[in-house]
Amino acid sequence: MNSFEQIDNLKFEPEGWDNRVNTVKKDQIYTYIKDDTTLQGLVKKCDSGYNLHIDLGNGIEGIIPRAEIEGINLSEDGLPKEKLCTGKVHKFVQFKIKEEKDNNTLLLSRKDVQNEAINWIKKDLKEGQTVEGIVKNIKPYGAFIEIGGGVVGLAYIEDLSVARIKTPYERLKIGQKIKIVVKSINRDTGKVVLSYKETLGTWEDNIKNFQQGTKTKGIIRETEKNKNGIFIELAPNLVGMAEYSENVTYGQTVDVYIKKIDPQKKKVKLIICH
Repeated sequence: MNSFEQIDNLKFEPEGWDNRVNTVKKDQIYTYIKDDTTLQGLVKKCDSGYNLHIDLGNGIEGIIPRAEIEGINLSEDGLPKEKLCTGKVHKFVQFKIKEEKDNNTLLLSRKDVQNEAINWIKKDLKEGQTVEGIVKNIKPYGAFIEIGGGVVGLAYIEDLSVARIKTPYERLKIGQKIKIVVKSINRDTGKVVLSYKETLGTWEDNIKNFQQGTKTKGIIRETEKNKNGIFIELAPNLVGMAEYSENVTYGQTVDVYIKKIDPQKKKVKLIICH
């Protein structure tokens, strides 16, 4: 059993998590508006006014006006940046139907979904809860991960892995769908800090795949400056230690012999095979 809390049936999921496109029937429009239903579609174009256009099926087009695309990352004029609007083309977005402009055109709002998701985060989301996430951006200090309704949280690099890594790209890639744990929530702003390493299994989970007295492969993760030893990753959440050697470099894959496994101290002693 992993040490993090597993939660099912989340109220929100990241945009495009299930690649679902909702088709709208004309006799359903009033019901969607009355019930405040959240739908999902694929943006087909961004026009010169930076409004997004979505094919809703049955000859119906949905338009998300620029002012309704985003409620968080806004320019000084209170509107989403142009780059943010154009970047949504061919991407999944979630939205609510605001009104019927004419017989074949509906006005939509992505911002309403985002605001609802932020309220969910502020009031209902719990620290320690496991949520679904899609990696949206990666910086040297961490990864930005959408957890629902277009709302993005940050997982710092130290929370991506037990083994020390130099870049988040060693654990994640943009567009990757993952499970991730809520580490902390600012209830005033709705900002969320996330942690990925809890989902990679405990020390006990990972050590089951290794046996004392056998050989395996590992990745050099850290060589101590005082030359006491070398930390070697056997699995993302399992690190062993070998005697210091001059002839290894960070990120290098090496063959190692598992000399000793100490479950009480949660330590693994290794020998690098030269």
